[in-house]
Amino acid sequence: YFMLGGARLVYASSVRLALIKFVSTMSASADVLALASAEFNIDSIAEGTTLTVKWRGKPVFIRHRTAAEVAREAAVPMSALKDAQTDSDRVQNPEWLIVLGICTHLGCVPISGAGDYNGWFCPCHGSHYDVSGRIRKGPAPLNLEIPPYTLSDGKLVVG
Repeated sequence: YFMLGGARLVYASSVRLALIKFVSTMSASADVLALASAEFNIDSIAEGTTLTVKWRGKPVFIRHRTAAEVAREAAVPMSALKDAQTDSDRVQNPEWLIVLGICTHLGCVPISGAGDYNGWFCPCHGSHYDVSGRIRKGPAPLNLEIPPYTLSDGKLVVG
């Protein structure tokens, strides 16, 4: 009985060890975890300008909006939008807009400060986004995506 019990214990321990090693290979490596979030200093971004940074290999547009831009975007009626979303739903702080710089039509990178609404324009197929990153004209079906982010003391942490 002791030999049979001992063999079962060794077998069960071996299976457990193999399972732990297999599951641990699926966890994220250090280089992947380093890309999970990125911190940017936004104090130097002048009002009315856009800075493009890279996060997880994707462009992120950081727009320091003027008071006039904030008021203009807040006044847009929902009926004028393809993907209806209020400006206040898209920002944590009305002065700052953070969006992924990827067109929701075919994945192109829109041009900042261009288009009919002075937001972003995708030259590939003619999508126009406003200064809130909302699709206003063209074939793109959705607004520019908002990444997870936090703002505090002149620092932006994306991710």
